[in-house]
Amino acid sequence: MIAVIDFGVKFNILRRLVSEGAKVVVIPPKNAESILEKINPDAIFLSNGPGDPQRVVEGIRLVRKYKEKKPIMGICLGCQIIGLALGGKTYKLKFGHHGANHPVKDLRTGKIEITSQNHNFAIDPESLPQDVEITHINLLDNTIEGIRHKELPIFALQYHPENSPGPHDSYYLFKEFVKLAQIGK
Repeated sequence: MIAVIDFGVKFNILRRLVSEGAKVVVIPPKNAESILEKINPDAIFLSNGPGDPQRVVEGIRLVRKYKEKKPIMGICLGCQIIGLALGGKTYKLKFGHHGANHPVKDLRTGKIEITSQNHNFAIDPESLPQDVEITHINLLDNTIEGIRHKELPIFALQYHPENSPGPHDSYYLFKEFVKLAQIGK
């Protein structure tokens, strides 16, 4: 079971997780810690949502508490929360990234993905600790689009891999996270 912390989750994120075979439970950020203790999920997913990630203290606290206990994935705001919880800093973009057709490079494979984006904040690459690697970058402005902890099963994406009508270049990331959740059983 994957616990989805709902900061403003898009239905298609839930649809993608379920299509990969996951059982999903959506929980609100308020009281999430006590709910997680009761349901003991296999993994935790931090959703997208609006606002300044530095103000989402309950999400940052959750990641810090569970980072060595459960696989964790985040998208958009969830990515920024994970970046902050792992020791990084965020900053407000001058105009933000909005809309489709943003080219993002997966630094591990060299593959270029065409992505959808909707965010106003980014992770400062200079602030990340050595145990966090940058996995994806935006080819328009070189901002961080993905991070991964080098030892713990934690990764996050700034863009929206669940984007629906497409392209569907990034669906593989949901499969990867569901596999992490199953390994943790």
